Amino acid sequence: MRKGIPLSEEDRMPWLQVLCNALKQRITAGKCTVLACSALRKKYREILRSSDSYYIPGKHDSSVKFVLLNVPVEVLADRLNKRLEDGEHYMPPSLLQSQLELLEIDASEGILQVDATQNPTVIVEMIQDLLNQKKDSEIC
Repeated sequence: MRKGIPLSEEDRMPWLQVLCNALKQRITAGKCTVLACSALRKKYREILRSSDSYYIPGKHDSSVKFVLLNVPVEVLADRLNKRLEDGEHYMPPSLLQSQLELLEIDASEGILQVDATQNPTVIVEMIQDLLNQKKDSEIC
């Protein structure tokens, strides 16, 4: 990506498996974990959900929860450019659109969405509130 080339499925799969294995270890140990990754496609989220040994594929009921940090594309582009200027990011802005085109949101998955134009403290509080509202879920 640093060279302006989007990742292929072959590039992503080993990385997703590493994340899945790390989540599985944490879940098995009874530890609450926050993992930040794009997981843009439904099949990527399925891989991560499978880290929960009780997960039934396709049911979306898992101890692994997903939160979409929802922001307008202009805000994403501005943030990406700022991070690049500060030397804190690797992806060139030219790849942003290809990443957004991969994003699959299926309402049946129960993905929580928050307004990520807020400051980080407010965003975390909104996520905690949403998770606390999910009474039928096991949230640590």
